[in-house]
Amino acid sequence: MAFMGRRAPRQDIDESDLEVGGSAHAAAGTTAVAVSMKRSIEQMGVRRTAQTLLKLNQADGFDCQGCAWPDPDPSHRHTAEFCENGAKAVTEEATLRRVTPDFFAEHSLDELGGKTDYWLGQQGRITEPMVLREGATHYEAISWDGAFELIGRQLNDLASPDEAIFYTSGKTSNEAAFAYQLFVRAFGTNNLPDCSNMCHESTSVGLAEVIGIGKASVTFDDVHHADLIVIAGQNPGTNHPRMLTALEEAKANGAKVIAINPLKEAGLVRFKNPQNVRGVVGNGTGMADLHLAVRINGDLALLQAISSLLLEWGALDGEFIERHTYGFEDYAAHLRELDWDVVLASTGLTREEIEQAARMIADSEKTIYCWAMGITQHKNGVATVKEIANLSFLRGDIGKPGAGLFPVRGHSNVQGDRTMGIWERAPEHFLDAIRDEFGFEPPREHGYDAVAAIKALRDGKARFFFGMGGNFVSAAPDTAVTEAAFRNADLTVHVSTKLNRSHVVTGKQALILPALGRSEKDLTGGGAPQRITVEDSLCSVHSSVGPLKPASPHLRSEVDIICSMAQATIGDRHGIPWSAFRADYSEIRHRIARVVPGCAAYDEKVSQPGGFVLPHPPRDTRTFPTVQDRAIFTCTPTSVLHVPEGRLLLQTMRSHDQFNTTIYGLDDRYRGIKNGRRVVFVNPDDIVSLGLEEGQMVDIVSEWEDGVERQAPAFRVVSYDTPRGCTGAYYPETNPLVPLDSKADGSNQPAYKSVVVRLEPCDGGPEGPTGATGAAAGSGGRGDEAKRSPQPTHLA
Repeated sequence: MAFMGRRAPRQDIDESDLEVGGSAHAAAGTTAVAVSMKRSIEQMGVRRTAQTLLKLNQADGFDCQGCAWPDPDPSHRHTAEFCENGAKAVTEEATLRRVTPDFFAEHSLDELGGKTDYWLGQQGRITEPMVLREGATHYEAISWDGAFELIGRQLNDLASPDEAIFYTSGKTSNEAAFAYQLFVRAFGTNNLPDCSNMCHESTSVGLAEVIGIGKASVTFDDVHHADLIVIAGQNPGTNHPRMLTALEEAKANGAKVIAINPLKEAGLVRFKNPQNVRGVVGNGTGMADLHLAVRINGDLALLQAISSLLLEWGALDGEFIERHTYGFEDYAAHLRELDWDVVLASTGLTREEIEQAARMIADSEKTIYCWAMGITQHKNGVATVKEIANLSFLRGDIGKPGAGLFPVRGHSNVQGDRTMGIWERAPEHFLDAIRDEFGFEPPREHGYDAVAAIKALRDGKARFFFGMGGNFVSAAPDTAVTEAAFRNADLTVHVSTKLNRSHVVTGKQALILPALGRSEKDLTGGGAPQRITVEDSLCSVHSSVGPLKPASPHLRSEVDIICSMAQATIGDRHGIPWSAFRADYSEIRHRIARVVPGCAAYDEKVSQPGGFVLPHPPRDTRTFPTVQDRAIFTCTPTSVLHVPEGRLLLQTMRSHDQFNTTIYGLDDRYRGIKNGRRVVFVNPDDIVSLGLEEGQMVDIVSEWEDGVERQAPAFRVVSYDTPRGCTGAYYPETNPLVPLDSKADGSNQPAYKSVVVRLEPCDGGPEGPTGATGAAAGSGGRGDEAKRSPQPTHLA
């Protein structure tokens, strides 16, 4: 296939062979196994592959670096207790590829800036601390002592602690997170943005207001024994593949599934599980009994319509409403005024489809409501989360077996980090506990969240950025604004295992601090291997111990890095025992036990196989620590998101060969895409009405009330089964289209899932040099296979 573009593609990523459709996304369970094993053996070798994958998600092993899906009871775990994307995550970390100081000597910052996110990530593990001096063209090696001295000097030279920003990724352990927030608050600020600000902040805010706690109200066992599971704005086959095994068991027990999503994702059509014979040679398990192809941003209207039908039919749990809720009469009055014309326009569904879903919920005695970014990343994300809660209150689906609210977290320990105090708006009782335990008064003023942090850097109010893991530049919205903001900083620091975009978009000076991975032995302190702990999506806390020799003798653990930075910055101020914390992580866990609610005897509990489950009043006792001491019904007007003529609503999303901003490969076999990422999925009727052709190259241009037009160039139009007026494309390539000020009311979370765009024909070919702003897109055909629904697989 010939490349069609404005210039030839770069050597690092040639998408000229991009294909759409075909049989590359084969459905058989053995495909996922083969893909995982081939990639793992290529990068780790046979012995190392066995060492890692057989310890992954085991009670005596290490926790997956990927999603936060919970583990079964230790007695019920498979030998291969991981999914295809989990195997990819381990492979990326345990790879034998290395990024040494010689690599940085060979590649200038400008050259690295011209590479794609995919290319950067494929270079391997960073082996030594690196520094970019002011005015330098290349990173160079620096000693650990030199790095900490530079950090301490920069922090202590700030006019105010609030000029520093301390970001946290969801992979950071509980021990590291607790020590990190303690250092930051002892330094004098609450500027602790985290990845939750960009993924489930709307959930945390919405649930905290209406049930008193921003976490899931179900157990792992509940999922297996539900009558009905509603999955809204979530794509398990790609983002939480092990969830498919739980759904398979639920289906075997008689459960039904409703999928609410603009795209008919393969994972919710049919699942072929390679752990059993039917998954390998049979037809697999049919998943969704009903798929509602809701229009982007139509979820709130859909949920209210379902609730109005339940009210009309009298299909309510009157006892639960009377004993445990507040505000029902106002909510009922609100539902009686529902305008069905608005509902149908907002959802793009028929009344019959909505009534079918409502009848399934009315007939279910035990319903679990699952959701993810398709719900939270909208302007009305908080309100929609509350609407899900309203529906569960009407049916009494909270605080009983087989039912409840289940926000499915995206990163392995994002929930644990928040539990440990990584929050720019920590509650007063948590700050009081810090004061009482450590003898200093922590700052009380709220700090910067992710969006506010970008604005502070942009406006010169912040001069220092520290990233504890993650790839903030690629994850953030409004890429051009974010990159310019980062270049304003005096020093940017990133604790990382591999290269990413944030290492090449720097402040005047930059540091890369290479950390141990989850899969590696942590011998910090000189004794037996240290263990860390994490918390999954269902409040279960458990330990993790890596089996592998570290990728380099120069690597340090997250805890070591934090404690050393603290000593270099605040020294003995407040008498916090940083050396003791670094030498024995149990010392941190003893403090967690005295500070964090629900964590009494923490060190002892996490020593048990499988760990322990944190308390959850709504789940455990049907008590609700809200301002009313009850579950609170809320009322939100139903509306239609207006899209001008000739425009579409864009949702940014992952490919199957991707986790967050980490790109494992260039295929998305569940959607029929091979060897490319710059594609935009469009309804075939919209392609015609917009005067476009399938396979045509277009620039995607977003339109926002600030009058600024943001562009992502050179995407190939792909015909796809999505509602009229709706389109989708992969991030981070489309993050430049998301305005910084387009965010959820109440949570300040970027609205990545409802961007008004137009498609402008172009000649094709790359404009920007990076995975975030423009990689080459090639020509490609599309066969009928792209219309079909392949069956996703995984290894658990």
